[in-house]
Amino acid sequence: MDVKPRNILILIIIIALAYLMIRPGSDYERIEIAGSTSVQPVAEKLAEEYMKKHPNVKINVQGGGSGMGIRTVQQGVVDIGTSSKALKPDEKDGLKEYVIGKDGIVIAVNHQNPVDDLTTEQLRDIFSGKIRNWKEVGGPDAEIHVIVREEGSGTRSSFKSLVMKDEKIRSDAIVQGSTESVKQAIKSDPYAVGFVSMAHMSSDVKALEVNGITPSETTVADGSYPLVVPFEFITRGEPVGVVKDFIDWVFSPEGQAIVRSQKVVPAIANVSDDT
Repeated sequence: MDVKPRNILILIIIIALAYLMIRPGSDYERIEIAGSTSVQPVAEKLAEEYMKKHPNVKINVQGGGSGMGIRTVQQGVVDIGTSSKALKPDEKDGLKEYVIGKDGIVIAVNHQNPVDDLTTEQLRDIFSGKIRNWKEVGGPDAEIHVIVREEGSGTRSSFKSLVMKDEKIRSDAIVQGSTESVKQAIKSDPYAVGFVSMAHMSSDVKALEVNGITPSETTVADGSYPLVVPFEFITRGEPVGVVKDFIDWVFSPEGQAIVRSQKVVPAIANVSDDT
């Protein structure tokens, strides 16, 4: 019988969470969080700071992808699912969304690539395979190597919605399982292009302008950058108890300052490149 790797991962998470809930000496209130690998670092930092103030609370944060976060919170396996995409209408039943911040999808290339700006139409043609050589968009005479996230990734889902429209991503695109692995693939390949979370951008790859707009905290906050996605916490029904207290704290000035410290545009803030 074929068992899909993602189903195996869900089973591992269920077993791990069951162990955490029944192991001896677990005299704590617990919050289980799983989902988007893009949201994971900010969720981990929020959990870390909240636990410092509430030593009787233990928060466990895992990745697995936005699809995993939505499924596991629907099933009651976790208290909070995380997602880097908004819920579709058919996913909303019984779920409540909290946008804790906003992120940009950055189009990243190798530093050796002379291209600095692409339009959304050029991106659509590149990722669909209509454009296959960098010289068609002002770059070198070299084949374009497209790097994408796996199905179930919230960043991939949002990229498809914002850029691809009705076009499909080319079938020979190289698939990576995390934002970090996308960056590493681009870093090692001068002809690669991929999309990564702005919160995870670093100097080892080069960010392109899209439609002449640089991805930044200001352009994401004011909506002028065209590739903006939500960072969401998702609960099954109204949260109660310590889960509600944690989410309320995330939206406090202290919690939102932590969101911003992780290079995510906070949900409640006035931002400027000068601050």
